Amino acid sequence: MKLALFGQGGMGGLVEARAREAGHEIVAVFTDRDAGRPPSELARALRDAGAGVAVDFSIGAAVPDHVAACVEARVPLVEGTTGWAPRLAEVRRTVESGKGALVYGANFSVGVNLFYRIVKVAAQELGRDPGYGPFLEEAHHARKKDAPSGTALKLRDVVAAAGGYREVPVSSTRAGYIPGTHRVGFDGPADTITLTHTARSREGFAAGALLAARWIGGKTGVFEFAEVLDQILGAGKE
Repeated sequence: MKLALFGQGGMGGLVEARAREAGHEIVAVFTDRDAGRPPSELARALRDAGAGVAVDFSIGAAVPDHVAACVEARVPLVEGTTGWAPRLAEVRRTVESGKGALVYGANFSVGVNLFYRIVKVAAQELGRDPGYGPFLEEAHHARKKDAPSGTALKLRDVVAAAGGYREVPVSSTRAGYIPGTHRVGFDGPADTITLTHTARSREGFAAGALLAARWIGGKTGVFEFAEVLDQILGAGKE
C-alpha cells in the first residue's frame, strides 16, 4: 500500500514503523506543523503524493478537516483518533455526500473488538437479574488526553444496550505508561463478576489499523471497525 499518515505521535510512529516492516510505502506524513492547512491543501498534497489510503492518529479537533481532505482527494481513510464522537454525524455526511470511504473505531485492537462481543453476552445474561449493577473502570498512560477513553464509552454503550441498564458508571485513571486496561464489572449482593482486557503494548492497535487499511481499498461508505472485523473473520471461516 501507499500510505499517508496524519499524526506522528506514539501511535502514528508505530503505524509507520509496522507499515514499513510489512513492505508498505509511506508517501506522506502530516504532523502538527500542518495544523491549520485547509482541507483543499491537504487534498492536493495527498494527490501529489499518490496516496492510496490514509491512516489518522492525530487529535480529535482535526478529524473533520482530515476527513474532508481525504474525501476530496478520493483517498480512503482509517480514522483511529478518539475525542471527536460528537461530530460523527457531520463526518458521515461529508463522506457519504462525497462518495468517500471511512473506517473508524474507538479501538483498532482485534482483541478489544472481540472483548466487545464477550461483554455484550455477559450484559445480556446478567441484565436478567436486577440484583447485579454494572460498572466500568479504565486506565491509560498519563499522556492520554481524553477521559473516559473512547473504548470505555463504547463498552458503556454495549453494556447499557445489551443489559437494559439506564446508567453504567465509568471511572478513569491517567498515570505512568499504562498502554490501556478496561475492566467491566457486575456487582451483586453475594459476588462480583469482572471481565478485563489489558493491552501489553500498542502493537495490536497498529496491526488493526493496517488490517483496516488493506480492507477499505475500493470501497465507499462509512464503516465501524467492529463490523469490518466481522466481515474479515466471517470470510476466514468460509
